[in-house]
Amino acid sequence: MTGNRAVVYRGTGQVAVEDIGYPDLILRDGPGVNPLNVGRKCDHGVILKVVTTNICGSDQHMVRGRTTAPSGLVLGHEITGEVIEVGRDVEFIKKGDLVSVPFNIACGRCRSCKEQHTHICENVNPDRPGSAYGYVDMGGWVGGQSEYVMVPYADFQLLKFPDKDQALEKILDLTMLSDIFPTGYHGAVSAGVKPGATVYVAGAGPVGLAAAHSAQLLGASVVIVGDLNSERLAQARSFGCETVNLSEHPNLGEQIEQILGVPEVDCAIDCVGFEAHGHGKGTGEAPATVLNSIMEVTRAGGRLGIPGLYVTGDPGAVDEDAKIGTLKVRLGLGWAKAHTFVTGQTPVMKYHRDLMMAILSGRAQIAKAVNATPISLDQAPAAYAEFDQGASKKFVIDPHGILTK
Repeated sequence: MTGNRAVVYRGTGQVAVEDIGYPDLILRDGPGVNPLNVGRKCDHGVILKVVTTNICGSDQHMVRGRTTAPSGLVLGHEITGEVIEVGRDVEFIKKGDLVSVPFNIACGRCRSCKEQHTHICENVNPDRPGSAYGYVDMGGWVGGQSEYVMVPYADFQLLKFPDKDQALEKILDLTMLSDIFPTGYHGAVSAGVKPGATVYVAGAGPVGLAAAHSAQLLGASVVIVGDLNSERLAQARSFGCETVNLSEHPNLGEQIEQILGVPEVDCAIDCVGFEAHGHGKGTGEAPATVLNSIMEVTRAGGRLGIPGLYVTGDPGAVDEDAKIGTLKVRLGLGWAKAHTFVTGQTPVMKYHRDLMMAILSGRAQIAKAVNATPISLDQAPAAYAEFDQGASKKFVIDPHGILTK
């Protein structure tokens, strides 16, 4: 069979495009694969020809050396593809189907999956509930920034697009269904966004922009996006958001008051995570900054959606506590204001069909909101470097040149 070129992590700041071998319906030993998962048969799975696969900020955390990811790990958990081979136990997914792959790997059989908590499936990661493709400490499922990838539990997980030609016309939007659109939407839903709500979104990266667009879809009256990067804030303004530049004006409450007339919002969404920096010019990393600031500006009784990534192991953290995910969070403030916090991976399957319909109907314009930018597989290393410098783009890898045909 043909080879299989993929984006591989090779140490801090280094990614390379290498041949990793064509996949089959078994999880074989390799970098990051949990020993208890080695040899796992996946007759319930399929092989996909990858149509699009996106670079995610979560990938960037690994590439920066901020996790314990091993060299040789194949990256990529945002996958859209065409089914080219089906396992013997697959009943409903067929060859030729064009599908979106949720980044969470879920069996569909355990208690968590049956309760729609597919982000904490109990059967796919021997270390703890929850798994993902191409990610550190997630069981070792091979990533999808590649030409071909194996996807297990196909009948349960895969979202088939109803019309292949229509889907290809909207592929830059539909590729966001694997992660960032449901993740941003989950952040907004978790924060309690409803018609008329005022919303603060921390972070104008792709997930923050997806959360802002999701808040608009849910009927928010005002969406305010905060960041330290002026280019990313300009992207947020391009689709109707208010913005605050926390590098130039570090007092978040004062900036919100200038927009709303009061220094608080109804709800807030953290789309930054553990690599947060302090507010103001020249400030360094301060990982609890966003969590504390959104508690300060969210009204009493409000909700905080926290899709931003926080980890239990960060070798590059600013102090020993942060290296194990222990942050100086003002929990007393959140308690006093009776805030509700919602954290963790997004259960993609809870939202992706509805968001697909919003895209196909033209209601959602997620590719425009996040500035979807197609690239070839060979351009991926340069795109990682550009993204690391704060580029206001969502890079979409087109490994087979399908988008340019």
